[in-house]
Amino acid sequence: MSDLKSSKQIAKESRSSFYYAFSLLPPEQREAMNNVYAFCRTTDDIIDNSDEADEVKYEKLRKWRKELEKSLVGKSDYAILNKLSNSIKQFNIPLEPFYDLIAGMEMDLQQNRFLNFEDLRKYCYHVASTVGLMCIPIFGYKKESTKDYAIYLGMALQLTNILRDVKVDADRGRIYLPKEDLQRFNYTEEDLFNHVYNANFVSLMRFEAKRAEEFFRMADNALDKTDKPALFPARAMQHIYFKLLKKLEAQNFNVFEKEIKVSKFDKVFIALGVWLKYRLVY
Repeated sequence: MSDLKSSKQIAKESRSSFYYAFSLLPPEQREAMNNVYAFCRTTDDIIDNSDEADEVKYEKLRKWRKELEKSLVGKSDYAILNKLSNSIKQFNIPLEPFYDLIAGMEMDLQQNRFLNFEDLRKYCYHVASTVGLMCIPIFGYKKESTKDYAIYLGMALQLTNILRDVKVDADRGRIYLPKEDLQRFNYTEEDLFNHVYNANFVSLMRFEAKRAEEFFRMADNALDKTDKPALFPARAMQHIYFKLLKKLEAQNFNVFEKEIKVSKFDKVFIALGVWLKYRLVY
């Protein structure tokens, strides 16, 4: 972590849905979003380095948190945190989501199973809803309900990610689907580790997909039309991930045989379409 790339480089190389969604923002907002994304990506990468012991990852997270604090009151050893600090001050972004995200990464180290949905919901808030709460001040929201939109959308996106990555996570020894749900549909952890694709698995995944759809619906209901134009990058993310969820459903959640994803072309088309809609209609 000592030789970190620039915020812009991290965002550009990711080619994630996040990147395509905010690439149409004005320069100042785009730079701030690059800084937020670089922080989130780097924080996540600390945990994703499977070659390192958990003790090393804990220590890196501790140092990362300390460097974040230093950037806010003086100067960090990491340029991307100093840039992030400038964006935090410029757009008056609350600090709590940044610390909550780091806490979410610590949760990833502390547990690789979730007993019930409430446990999973808490995790999703820390690793995904927090990102939305970091972003909405940059977009410039007016309604308090937009905070709920950010929270619900983060939940929807993370649940969709979990469904897409069930096989990948299982191969890493991680199961994010709640234990009580596996039991409800008579599908075991051993089945998942062995990539058993059967009717029980499909029913389990459809059940979880309905939860994701409900959070997408709750997000829609929480977003006042006053804030829709400013939040077009979040809306683009919403459309991209909803399309991914529908593709998973159309493929009967057969994530064991092939990777199911939204193409780069579709991501660009959706992001541009949402941007044009709010430019022309509002």
